[in-house]
Amino acid sequence: MKKSSAQITDVYKPEELEGKQILAVVNFPEKQIANFLSQVLVLGTYSEQGVVLIQPTEKVKNGDKLG
Repeated sequence: MKKSSAQITDVYKPEELEGKQILAVVNFPEKQIANFLSQVLVLGTYSEQGVVLIQPTEKVKNGDKLG
């Protein structure tokens, strides 16, 4: 499992994300963010509540390319 510095904890709890598919870029180089090493870029949009993760509308194969 890769680690991300995405600021999503205001909207999502870890147990809410278990088993869900989200869109992310995994082939970027790791990036040091303060004292955290981010390994993946999680994709989302900003709303009044915080970051809303982008999810596929249908089940897709994990690791499929974004298009």
